[in-house]
Amino acid sequence: MPETTPDASGAAVPDPGLARLNRLSKEELRTELAQCLNVDRWVEALASEAPFADRETLLASADGHARAITSEEAATALARHPRIGEKAEGKDTESAWSRGEQSAFAADTDDASARVQRIFTFAQGEYEGRFGQIYLVCASGRTGRELLADLVARLDNDTETELSVVGEELRKIAGLRLVKLLEAA
Repeated sequence: MPETTPDASGAAVPDPGLARLNRLSKEELRTELAQCLNVDRWVEALASEAPFADRETLLASADGHARAITSEEAATALARHPRIGEKAEGKDTESAWSRGEQSAFAADTDDASARVQRIFTFAQGEYEGRFGQIYLVCASGRTGRELLADLVARLDNDTETELSVVGEELRKIAGLRLVKLLEAA
């Protein structure tokens, strides 16, 4: 029986994205999952749970494993993310997702938005100097002004708090990307 997932009424409907993931070899699955979150522990934990019974179980498990991201894992994952405002290079899926997630920020082109982007670039440099890493945020659907407000607020964090926030942002990004992976079928 093909993999299904409940629709809004609770009726089971075929889930081609889940079926596609379940057909992948372990190595192919690890490669796909690493595009969502480049944390070996997270990738291995999810891959070991395949095949997945339904989408909800997969997403809940992914979220649970992502909540345990360590500062070392966050640093590894950060290395694959471009700075906000810089386009991800490459033609791979992960780069395309990154460009899409930052599209609202890049789309702001009026004078006020250009000013926000200049201030953002300055604040981003302050952040990198303070924390020794790039500023990471789940930017999907957020405007430049919203991102700037978030960045400025996070400059007040101590290092431990900021690492916790980064882990939470990675978790959000992983969840969004996992849904994109499922929808790509």
